[in-house]
Order: sequence, then structure tokens, then C-alpha cells
Amino acid sequence: MRAAPTTMWRSPACLLVAAVLLSAVAAATAGEEYVKYKDPKKPIGERVDDLLSRMTLAEKIGQMSQIERANATSAVIEKYFVGSVLSGGGSVPSEKATAKEWQQMVAKMQKAALKTRLGIPIIYGIDAVHGHNNVHNATIFPHNVGLGATRDPKLVKRIGQSTAHEARATGIPYTFAPCVAVCRDPRWGRCYESYSEDTKLVQLMTSAMVPGLQGDAPARHPKGTPFVAGGMNVAGCAKHFVGDGGTRDGINENNTVLSFHDLMRIHMPPYDDAVIKGVASVMISYSSWNGVKMHENRFLITDILKNKLKFRGFVITDWQAVDRITTPPHKHYYHSIQETIHAGIDMVMIPYDYPEFVDDLTTQVSNGSIKLDRINDAVSRILRVKFAMGLFENPLPDPRLAGELGDKEHRQIAREAVRRSLVLLKNGKSGEKPMLPLSKKAGKILVAGSHAHNLGFQCGGWTVSWQGQGGNNVTAGTTILEAIKAAVDESTVIDYTEHPDKSSIAESAKEYDYAVVVVGEEPYAETEGDNLNLTIPSPGPEVIKDVCGLVKCVVVLVSGRPLVVEPYIGAMDAFVAAWLPGTEGHGVADVLFGDHGFTGKLPRTWFKSVDQLPMNFGDKHYNPLFPFGFGLTTKP
Repeated sequence: MRAAPTTMWRSPACLLVAAVLLSAVAAATAGEEYVKYKDPKKPIGERVDDLLSRMTLAEKIGQMSQIERANATSAVIEKYFVGSVLSGGGSVPSEKATAKEWQQMVAKMQKAALKTRLGIPIIYGIDAVHGHNNVHNATIFPHNVGLGATRDPKLVKRIGQSTAHEARATGIPYTFAPCVAVCRDPRWGRCYESYSEDTKLVQLMTSAMVPGLQGDAPARHPKGTPFVAGGMNVAGCAKHFVGDGGTRDGINENNTVLSFHDLMRIHMPPYDDAVIKGVASVMISYSSWNGVKMHENRFLITDILKNKLKFRGFVITDWQAVDRITTPPHKHYYHSIQETIHAGIDMVMIPYDYPEFVDDLTTQVSNGSIKLDRINDAVSRILRVKFAMGLFENPLPDPRLAGELGDKEHRQIAREAVRRSLVLLKNGKSGEKPMLPLSKKAGKILVAGSHAHNLGFQCGGWTVSWQGQGGNNVTAGTTILEAIKAAVDESTVIDYTEHPDKSSIAESAKEYDYAVVVVGEEPYAETEGDNLNLTIPSPGPEVIKDVCGLVKCVVVLVSGRPLVVEPYIGAMDAFVAAWLPGTEGHGVADVLFGDHGFTGKLPRTWFKSVDQLPMNFGDKHYNPLFPFGFGLTTKP
């Protein structure tokens, strides 16, 4: 049949009918208008541009704001168009909250964000620096210094994957990890967050942890473009940019005095590796470089990180860091905002003062003090990460993942990491047979020391709370004493005491086949851990001298860094650096009793005296007690 001529559609009656039909179609599809930024088939760049073009200044500044969980009510999120929420150290929905409770909290916040005019989802961030460490019952892996001792990037990648799974179990898609600091002085309170004093080792581990958390970027993925593989992965955050591990005297947040050449040679390479792997964000350090606060250093943030290294994710501040570029903090806050935004900060961690921040930034953009182009760049970077993560398509937590928290397979990986991280520094006195591995069929043994049966001490800082805490009710796990009891023969008698009396030991010394002495540092984080003397805390030295003077002994040191041991090393029959092993104490027993051999190598130089510090491998006057890379091995 021949088609009707198109001219018939021009008659008034037909035009009226067409108009009615179009109106009906429009009515039927009301609210379903095609919007480019909501189309997952479109390239991310086009989605970012489309969404940005629709946003008001208030919505843009909202995206740049990250507020603390405790303040993130639905009303606040909707009023301020909040772009991100975080949990500070120890900030939880409730004490010992379950994965389900975490998911419910995140979902409530996300639903508030989705109700805003443009429906831009929030990105929820949390510190997950050795496992999902804020959450009760999560698997707590060894801190980074211990992972550096493993020299095993494949293991580190598996730890990143496990951490991502456990974060997603609680509905959280963004972690402030990894810390890629190169710690050049163990007096620094964050030294355990650093894989090593050696730049190349930090690079090796960074290149494994970033894809562990985020997933492997495809071949030919553009350098610097953020990449997150899917719903089982999280966005990562390389921190703290740059030189935080090189501050004078190891004082936290202090001044790093270095030439540009040495800054680039020692501290910058891990960031380049993270950018190559598609890291989603970079957190700036509280510290300074040659007297200039990093948070206001436009040269390093914009010229080097963004332009030279081609980083296209977003740059985030540390906690209340805008306030802290002045002394006292928050003085000249209006000016501090201007300095940091101009320097290249994209997202501002303002846990409490967000109304003041929003008002001040709005005023400065409105009066031209801060250019709108700078705001658009910041928001584009944040949106780019959110699109790359798939947050617009899957903004809500997945209830099916709740079982990933504390998963048995993750704990097995952690146990493997513990045994691979232990470094054997002495095994037998001169002219005598090696002491390790220990016999499982001993008649009677003594276990002594403050850290033998204390899960909180074993995990260290950044465990459930910010500073960490002692005790065995911190989270789920196995202490070293419990692991020893499980490893030895049923007939073996174990005497345990935290601080044994010397006279009582002397009376029964001949009854013991050997002693295991476990001592070390109590938990700390950041500035609280700065320590200029690095001695073993009391009564550790007394326990070593009293026990090892009377019974054949192995000393296991639980610490975030090398400590002064030279005065006691002669009394020890064997000496093991256990770092901060986390929840899986079985890993310690696995190597003490020879189920697995010792393979760990020192990730940092073990000094004789603090007077030598800072002292690092390759220095001109290098005279350590144990050199970088040292570690005795045993066969399983």
C-alpha cells in the first residue's frame, strides 16, 4: 500500500490530533526525561560536564564538603547538598555495631542525598589502614611496617582486596588508605603506618595495595584517571602528600627540610605509582616543606601532583586541616579557605564547622576572591570519582555483603601476613645451637610479659578507636598466649604471668624448658606516638632481664618500630620483631614452633642508640645494630 503524502499532517485537524497525542506521551513519561549524567552508557567526561552545567554554586560547594558522621543528619545533608561523610577514628553508629547497623546508617544518609534536586550520592569515607579497623569484629591485619617486612606485593594486594570486601560489608565505598609515607625517622608517631624507610619498597607495596583496594585498571588506562572496578572494590586515598615521613626529629606534623631534588627522590615516587594505578584521591599532609604548610602549597599540589603527575582524581584535606595552617588553629579562617582552595584542594574535611566553611567559600566565590573555574575543577574531580565508582548506578549498600566482615578467609590471609612479617633477629647465643623453632612437646614453659595476652596491644593504634586501647574485649581475635596454648602438646604445662617475680622464677627456673617473653609498646596514633627515646616501656626491660637471666628465652617485641634493645640483646637466646600483628596471633605461634619458617626482612634500620637518628640505609655513617633488610631464616 502506498504511503499517504506527508502534506496530510499539515491540516489543522491532524495537527490538533498530533498535539493531543504528544501531550499524552509527555504526560505518560513525566519525570522520565532523558538526562545525560544519569546515563551509564555515556563517557564519564560527558556525564561530569552535563551534571556540572546543571549545578548551582550551593550544590557545588556542597560537593566539596565532607562532614563527620555524627553531624550528618538527613536534614543537614539535604540543606547543604553534602557531598561526602566520614567516620573519624572511633566514630561508629553504636558500640560494637554490626555490619547491618553500619549499612542502615549509610543507607539513611544516602537516601537523603538522593532526595536532593540533582540526586548526587554522597561518598562515605573511613580510615581502613590495617583492615577495616574502626569496625568491631573486622579482620585486623598487621600494620604497614609489618607488611613491609614481608616483601610480598601479592600478599599485600590480597590484603587490600579483603579490606575492600569488609568495608563494602558495612556499606562504605571509600577508604583513607593506603598510607604511602616513607618514614625516615622511627621517632615519628606514625612510623608503623609506613611500609619502609626505603622508597623502592614503599613503591612496591603501594603498587600492590592500590589495585587491591580499587581493582586492576585495564591496560592502557589513561594515567591519573581514577579507576574503581566495581561493587566489591573501594575508592582509595594515597596519603599524606608529601614528605610526612621526613619531618625534623620525627615530630608529627613538623617541617620537612629537604631540597626539591631529595623530596622528589625520596618521598614523591610512591604517589606517582598510586596515580599510575588509578588511585581515586590523595590526602594532603599536615606537615610543611621548608616552612610552607602542605595544605597551602600550590606548587606541589597543583603544579606537581595535578599537572606533572597528571592526577585527575580529587585532592582532600586531612581532619580540620584548613584551620591548622595558622597558629593558633582557625585564626584567619576566611583567608585559610582562600589559600587552600587556591592551592588545589578539592574536598575539605570539615567535620564540625561546615556552616562557616560554606558561608565563607560562597562569599569568596561571589566576590571573585576565588574563581569559579577553580570550584568547577574541584567539583569535576569529585564527580569523576563518583561516576568511576558506579555510585550513581549503585548508591546503596548491598545487604548480601554483610557476611564479608571478619570473614574466615580474610583471617587466614591475616594469619599468613603475620607469620610472613615476623623478623628473626637472633637465634641462639654464640657457640650454641639455634633456639628456634621451639619444641611443642616441652614439659613446662613460661610465658611472660605485658603483650602476651593482650589483643588491643597486639593490634596497636587505629583499632576500633583512634588511639587504640589495651584489653581482650576490643574486638574478635586470638592473643599470642592463646596461640601458644593451641600450638603446644596437650601435656605441656604453661605458666603465664604478665610481670613475674624474680625470686619465684629462680625457685622454679630448672622446671622450665624455655620461656617466651612478649613485651612492647602500648597503642598510640599520630602525635601521641612521637617518642624521642624509643625505650621499651616498663616493665618490659625488667621482665627481659629477670626471665632471660634465669631461663632460656625468646623475646618477642610487639612495637610499631625498632626500639632500644642493645642493652638486653646479650641476655636473649632468641629475638623476634613482631611489629603490630593484629588480631591473628596464631601467625606468631606458626613460626615460633616451626609450622612455617621465618622469612621476614627488616623494612627499616634497627639502630643501636637514638643518638644515631635519623639513620637510614645508604647513609654515609651507617652503623646499625641490625641493617635494613636483615632477617634470619628458619626452615619449617
